[in-house]
Amino acid sequence: MNSSHIQFCSDKSKVDLYQLQELYNCTAFWAQNRPLEKLEIAVACSHPVVTVWDGSKMIGFARATSDGVYRATIWDVLIHPDYQRKGLGRKLVETVLAHPHVNQVEKVYLMTTHQQNFYKRIGFQENQTTTMVICQEDFERLPQITEASSQLI
Repeated sequence: MNSSHIQFCSDKSKVDLYQLQELYNCTAFWAQNRPLEKLEIAVACSHPVVTVWDGSKMIGFARATSDGVYRATIWDVLIHPDYQRKGLGRKLVETVLAHPHVNQVEKVYLMTTHQQNFYKRIGFQENQTTTMVICQEDFERLPQITEASSQLI
């Protein structure tokens, strides 16, 4: 593939939320029909955000959260199916890893359901010791969380 016309952009103000929603719908079984309002919040609260463009068409997206020193997490690495297996996903992840808000942290985490081998080829290793999760629906069953949130200023 001649990728000279493909551009990577780290300006999150350029994210087209409608195209992003469609990208999730056509690439991510785990993120179907995410509301635009919530996508907007996720983009706003992430840094860096990297998009991939073929002209005016958004064909890739990834985002990370980071404290800039100790930990970062890469989220939602998406490449449109028509552009997969051309090296763009790898370049997208490498672009996030090279970003100044990520490239100085001690550890970078990510979660994946089926793409472990893809990330291993980039240099990630499986980590069985640090993965834990609590879901929002579980918050209601924990009165201390409800009580603590009501005390926030």
